[in-house]
Amino acid sequence: MNDDADPPPADPSEGRWVLKRVGSLPRCAVIVVMAMLALTACGGSAPPPGPGTTSGSPPDLRGRRVMVLPVQQVVGIRGDPDAEVAFGLGERDVEVTWIFAAEIQEALSRAPGVRAGVRGLPVGQFMTSEVRRVGDPLYGELRRLGSLVDAEAALIPVQASLVVEPGASPTVRFWTALIEVRTGRVLWFSVLDGQAFAPEDPRGLASAVDVVTRSLLWYAGA
Repeated sequence: MNDDADPPPADPSEGRWVLKRVGSLPRCAVIVVMAMLALTACGGSAPPPGPGTTSGSPPDLRGRRVMVLPVQQVVGIRGDPDAEVAFGLGERDVEVTWIFAAEIQEALSRAPGVRAGVRGLPVGQFMTSEVRRVGDPLYGELRRLGSLVDAEAALIPVQASLVVEPGASPTVRFWTALIEVRTGRVLWFSVLDGQAFAPEDPRGLASAVDVVTRSLLWYAGA
C-alpha cells in the first residue's frame, strides 16, 4: 500500500506575503479575506457521518496481513459482535491473513515493554467527523501493535449499535475503519446498517456484519 506523498512544509514567506497584500486592501475587503483565511484554517464544520456514509475505497487485501481489532464500542446489542466479525471475515476465502485480537494479545504478552492494547482505543473522532489520517495517540498504538504482528493494515470496528427509528424495526449499525498502519492513512471508512429484525433476533447483528464484509471484500463475490 503506497502512501500519498506528504505535503511540503509551509513556507513562512507565504504568510508574510498574504499579510502584506491584505494590508493594502480596503478595510471591508480585509475583513472578508481574514474570515476566509480563518475558515480555511479551521476546515469549517461538517456534520457527523450518518448511515450510508462511506469514504475511500477498500483496496484488494489479498496477500496482506491485516489486524482485526475488537469492536471498540457496543451499544444495545445482544450477542458477540467480535465473534460475528471473525466469522464473517473467515467465511470468505480471499487469501487475507487476518490477525485477530487473541493473536495480538499473545504477542503483547511476549513483549511486556510495549505499551499498547486492543481495546479502549481513542476512536471517538470517527463518530464526529471525516478522518483521512489518524494521528497520535491512535497512530502510535497501531504502529506498535502492527510491528508486533507484522501487519500492514488495521480493521477497526469503531462501534456497533442497535438503532431504533420511530415506526421501524431495529437495525444494527456498524462504524468501520480500515487504516494503513505505516502511515495512519484511512483507506476506507463506512457507516452501514444491516436488515431490520427484532432486537433479540441474532440475525440483525449477522446481517450488519455481512453488509460490512461484502463492502470491504468487494472482490470476493457473493
